[in-house]
Formats: sequence, C-alpha cells, structure tokens
Amino acid sequence: MNKFEQERIEKVNKLKECGLDPYGSKYENTKSLCNIVEEYTDEKEGTTVRVAGRIMTMRPHGKTAFLDIRDRTGKIQAYIKKDKVGEQKFDIFKLLDLGDIIGVDGELFKTRTGEVTVYATDFTVLSKAILPPPEKWHGLKDVELRYRQRYVDLFSNEKSMNTFLNRIKIIKWIREHLDNSGFLEVETPMMQPIPGGATAKPFITKHNTYDMDLYLRIAPELYLKRLLVGGMERVYEMNRNFRNEGVSTKHNPEFTMIEIYQAYSDYEGMMTLTESMIAGIAEKLYGCYKIPYGDLTLDLTPPWTRKKYCDLLKEYAGLDMADKNAVLEKAAELKISTDGKENDEIVNDIFEEVVEKELKMPTFVIDYPKSLCPLTKACDDNPDFAQRFELYMASMELANAYTELNEPLEQADRFRKQAGDGELGGKVDEDFLHSLKYGMPPAGGLGIGIDRLVMLLTNTVSIRDVILFPLLRQ
Repeated sequence: MNKFEQERIEKVNKLKECGLDPYGSKYENTKSLCNIVEEYTDEKEGTTVRVAGRIMTMRPHGKTAFLDIRDRTGKIQAYIKKDKVGEQKFDIFKLLDLGDIIGVDGELFKTRTGEVTVYATDFTVLSKAILPPPEKWHGLKDVELRYRQRYVDLFSNEKSMNTFLNRIKIIKWIREHLDNSGFLEVETPMMQPIPGGATAKPFITKHNTYDMDLYLRIAPELYLKRLLVGGMERVYEMNRNFRNEGVSTKHNPEFTMIEIYQAYSDYEGMMTLTESMIAGIAEKLYGCYKIPYGDLTLDLTPPWTRKKYCDLLKEYAGLDMADKNAVLEKAAELKISTDGKENDEIVNDIFEEVVEKELKMPTFVIDYPKSLCPLTKACDDNPDFAQRFELYMASMELANAYTELNEPLEQADRFRKQAGDGELGGKVDEDFLHSLKYGMPPAGGLGIGIDRLVMLLTNTVSIRDVILFPLLRQ
C-alpha cells in the first residue's frame, strides 16, 4: 500500500468518526449534468438542482473552493463556500479528494467567465475513492492499462466514454431500423453440438450431465435459417460469436455480430438494407453522410459502389483467376503459401493481400467464387460464382451477405464435400439439412460485424477501443 492510499484510508476513518458513511446511500432526484448545462438560461439563475458525480478537479481558495464533477453525460462546476455550507460541513469537504463521488444540492448561476455552476447549499459523500485517479485527469496514457482497467479509462477519458455511449446508440438504432421494417429479434443457442455457418476454429466446452462436447458458436446462421423454415420470415439476432483464432486491431476472439434473414429476398435486397441502415446511422451521428476515419473522409451517400470480385482482381492484382499458373506466380511473388490449397483459396489470399487495402470508400464486392460459399446460391449467369457480397470501407470488411442456398440436396452435397476440412473432423449438421427438406423460402441473409462498424462510425482504429473488456493475455 502506497502513502497516497494510506492517506485516503485515514480520511475514510475520519469521515466515520464524524458520523458519516463514506460510501453513502440512495441519492435520488439528480439531474443529468449535460442537460443542466445545455438547458441553462438567465431565467434559470437561482433554480435549485441536485447533481451527483465524480470529482475531476478541485481548486480550493481559503474558505471557498471550485470543483468539477462528472457524470456519464458531461461535467459541471460546483462552488463550495464555508459561509454557505457551514463550518462543520466545510471541514468535511477538506477530507475529499480527486476521484471521490459526491452529491451536491444547490442553486444555479453563471460565473463571470460564463460557466454554469452549482452554488452548493449542501453536499453528500457518496463514495470515498481509496486510489487516486490518473494524474491531471488526462486519461490513462498506458494503452495496456486502459484495456485492463476500463473502469478507470471510462471515468478519466471523455473520448472513451463517448465511444461506448455511441456504441450503445448505434446498436439501438440498428434494432429500431429492423423492428420498424417488420423483423423479429430472436435468440439462438450459444453452445452448439456442431458449430456451423462459418469456417473458423471453435472453442470447445463440455456439458457434464449429458456427457457431451459442445462448441461456443462461431455463427448463429444455421439456427436462424431453421426459423425461416418454421415461418418466421424476417428475423435477426444481435449475437456474440467466439472464434479461437488470432488477435489484432481488427480481431477479438469474442465479438458481436448481427445476423439478419429475410424470406423472399436475395443479396440485392441485403445490399439495399445494409446501405440504408448504415448510412442512416451515420447521418444520426454526424448530421451528414460524410464521416471522418483516420486520414480519410468516408462518403456514405447512397448508392454505394458495386464491383465484381473477379474485376477487382484484374484491376488491382492484374490477375485472371482462371489462369492457374498466373495465380501460382502471383502467390509466389507475394510469399503466400499454397500448400494444400485449391486455386480459389489461393486467389482469395491474393485478394485479401492486394485488393482489400484499396477499398477505402464504401464498396460492395459481389459474386465470389462458389467454392468459397457453401451456403450460397450460384449466380444465374455463371454457376462458378455465387450470389454473395462483402462490404468494405476503409480497407476493412464490415459485412457479408448471401442469396441463401435453400435446395436441400445441393446443400447436403456441398456440406459433405467440405466436411473433411477444419476442426470438426467430418461432422455435418444433419438436423439443419433435415429442416431444409421441409422447405426454406428463398431468402437473403446478412451478417454485420458490430465491433468493426462501431470502429468506423466512431473514428476508432483498434477493435479493443470499442469492446469494453477485450480479451488480454494474463
């Protein structure tokens, strides 16, 4: 225990000796600090208010003191005067420190510098902080500590708090958009006997009573499609997925996605939905369709660019994906491993290496090689390609969508061809295939990475800055 912590504990004991509870009790009828400041007019001078928050700064001047307190909406200045609160109460004020949480009753006024202030008639100690906040309230400078001690990051870093408040708004607006369009929010299992809907390495767990291995889901897709079979024609799930893979500024092993399925639609319909939803959220946040992201200004004005996968390969990699020798040469040039990979897999590695970084403005990449899309209908004009799109912005994949394959025999054939790959050792979700035999309506399906979308819409470059508690090495 350092001396600062010891000094604060001594103050806790002094508060108790004064007959006060340093950790307070219910403190009702407080007003939002942001609203008080924004709604202040000269006519409101002298109005009584009750506020609560954490002490950010303290500026004592003999028998008076100014302090700034912050709640989740903003901050306000409070003015403490010995003659107003009384000598005994002012002595208690001297036991307060930066980081303490207090309640203040008082009257509103504006200082000569124009700052809205609460002239305290009384105050209440609500929680005495034993540890001091980061020095000078400039926020945690150590990035690692910001993630490990998010609770400190939030109250000391206004930008961080605003990012997460905006994340909450973004998710709310997505739900509102879908609810108003007739979609139903549903829940599907997070522990699955066979993880499906994506190709990824799963986390494995065990149910003791049933003595069975289970997997944390990598995607909810196959369960949501079962609901289409059952007659829920428009469904979505704001879901947590788990993939036992790498960590980077764009990847966290536990992440949030929204998956959306609409009967009687296709990937064109999903493009329209994606475009209108994301552009609408950007307009709500910024008041326009042009938003900042790093050094870029992204123009989200609909309609967005649509380009075929094979055309982008030619444009940026100079590559005809059907020329297998050229594909191998390009892979060698880029030092991309080709061991045990089919031509389309190598092509996709080249696409990710060369093309993705060029896709800065909103771009729907459409019509992927069918071999990469086992759950997708083939294109009508070319059966080697599938009706799939991925949405890119700022060189980052944000969304993935299909015209869903609903033909049970073809779906079974594709699953069985894929079954030897990955972590599942040949397992196929037979129940899902069985459900398709009852008839699934033609449909469009869409997945949007919520964490990445929040990164983009809040001008944040690392996924760890938009996840409250990212996974970290111990």
